Amino acid sequence: MKLDKNTYGTVLLVYLVCAVAIVLLLCLVPQWWIKWPLALGLLWVAGWQTYFHMVPDRKPAGSDRLVSAVSDGKIIRIEKVTETSYLKREALLVSVYMDFWDLHANFWPVTGTVSYTEYFPGKHLFAFKPKASEENEHCCTAIRTPAGKEVLFKQLAGGFARRIVCYAKPGMEVRAGEQCGIIKFGSRIDYYLPLDAQVRVKVGDLVKAVDSLIAELP
Repeated sequence: MKLDKNTYGTVLLVYLVCAVAIVLLLCLVPQWWIKWPLALGLLWVAGWQTYFHMVPDRKPAGSDRLVSAVSDGKIIRIEKVTETSYLKREALLVSVYMDFWDLHANFWPVTGTVSYTEYFPGKHLFAFKPKASEENEHCCTAIRTPAGKEVLFKQLAGGFARRIVCYAKPGMEVRAGEQCGIIKFGSRIDYYLPLDAQVRVKVGDLVKAVDSLIAELP
């Protein structure tokens, strides 16, 4: 694994804050039974943040027909909805919630060409709430496969997420399993799939970015 290129500053800031806090604890707090547990806790936070922003090296399961997971997380919603930002039609919605313990690097779900991408500012409701899909800050990206099928996925900020990174540009050729961005802290990915797609997951399933399949396109 490697550290995401957009998070060097974030991780460095965490290290600096933890280092200063540890020095102050060791210098100003005389009770060893207070300062050492707190210092170890701060070291754990620094290590956790490093892991949180890592980009895993995994074998891609997606293709131009197989839709792979954009992120780690848990399936919280599968239903038919009307997508209003770009597709303007009914689609199968699959939602994956990421918590603090999941790696938050994101990856292209399918091989094809970026046909649409747009960033939407918004609220920061908790990402597991259904209305977060429309009201929260998010970035939408659609990929058109060689067969003409379009898969739209939405990177959603959550209650603590404050930055969405997406590499998509219209006309870009992308390959399933390659990194497409990252979301900082708790968040969610929504997939909008064609109605004739065969969903391979169910509510409650845990998925892994790149090597878990979400659906199969006809």
